[in-house]
Amino acid sequence: MPKHEKNDVELVRTWTLSSAATMGSFVRAKGILQELQSRVPATSKKSLALDGSDIILAMPANDKAAFNAAAAVVGRAMVDVETLPVIPREIEDILTIKSSERHRWLADGRLPSAGTRTVRLNGRARRITFHVFDPKVVVDLLDRGAVDEWREDDVAAKAETRQQAAYRAKLTRSLKKQTTKPKRSAKQSEATATELRGWDEFDIDGLLR
Repeated sequence: MPKHEKNDVELVRTWTLSSAATMGSFVRAKGILQELQSRVPATSKKSLALDGSDIILAMPANDKAAFNAAAAVVGRAMVDVETLPVIPREIEDILTIKSSERHRWLADGRLPSAGTRTVRLNGRARRITFHVFDPKVVVDLLDRGAVDEWREDDVAAKAETRQQAAYRAKLTRSLKKQTTKPKRSAKQSEATATELRGWDEFDIDGLLR
């Protein structure tokens, strides 16, 4: 067989991601692929691909040593693949939530963080840090429909906040009216005082007894 034909024969190895690993999310499956690609040697990174829920390693036959090395790395990683931390874009897809909801629920403690991770953006010196999440916690939130409850709580809290704001605005307007009430003139005050003095005299005369 000619040498160039022999080189075209591929070495292939396939690993299937479990539903527990992907949580039904293609975004999660793609994230796992990227995690595996970051672990194999740089020359083997492009040899790993995702096909549905299958991770496929394919290399030319003459790259047997590199193939075996990459396969060993992936094989070890697949043992604990279900415990890989869930990153932001993955949890948003799994729970079907918006970025704003993730930030809000993370800030108020309803969405517990499993720590942070810092990575360098591709082709850039800049690094970014973000929160990651425990896959067991994510599965629990998904199973008990926590997101629906949180959204209902948020709607109720928002309505209460609007009511309080309306009450404060009404109270402010009331106080403003009181402070702007016209003062009595000196003549009016004197007339009132005279009326009161007249009343005292009337009372002294005992006309009411």
